[in-house]
Amino acid sequence: MVRVVLVDDQPLLRRSLAMVIGSEPGLAVVGEADNGVDGVAVTAATRPDVVLMDVRMPQLDGLQATRRICAHPDLRSTRVLVLSMFELDEYVHEALHAGASGFLLKDTRPEELIDAILRTHDGQSLFAPSILTRLVEHYVSAPRRSTGTRAGRLTGREVEVLTLVGRGLSNDGIAAHLTISVKTVKTHVSHLLAKLDARDRAQLVIAAYDAGLVTPRRNASP
Repeated sequence: MVRVVLVDDQPLLRRSLAMVIGSEPGLAVVGEADNGVDGVAVTAATRPDVVLMDVRMPQLDGLQATRRICAHPDLRSTRVLVLSMFELDEYVHEALHAGASGFLLKDTRPEELIDAILRTHDGQSLFAPSILTRLVEHYVSAPRRSTGTRAGRLTGREVEVLTLVGRGLSNDGIAAHLTISVKTVKTHVSHLLAKLDARDRAQLVIAAYDAGLVTPRRNASP
């Protein structure tokens, strides 16, 4: 059973989301909140698998609430899927840096919502790698070289894989580029998630930029 918490200040939308999720076998809504402060508290109390988080809310907005949830030591297995009425890239960027695993518009079809919840629970990023890469390239002003010890613990092959993840390649693309099996790529990605303390592939892309392995392309011609 995938356990879900709903955090949104619109009661009608919460009810609609709860009906869609509750009608799907294997999914259950275990908590609701209408503001960011209560959303963090409900999440801490119920420890769900996935949180559907609105952006604009009273008391504490969804991005700050996401940051608190993702930093909570007891919520390491909880993943946040941010919801918004607005397709604003800066929201997507901020949500990812806050620790969210994905970004979804509120006008998404019910079947897409269910798929998004399941994919988020699975540890997948809700973004195609190329889309995520474009977002990071656009908003990261400059790569930050990592001075910590985590990046220093990566093997040479893991650095290669992280670089290619940062460039937006899929597992199949990485396998073809490095002439290794997809299974081996998945093993390397799993090791990267553990060593870099990353929740999912989205966080690995950001880690690649932060480590200076991938450089934003500025004023690139189309």
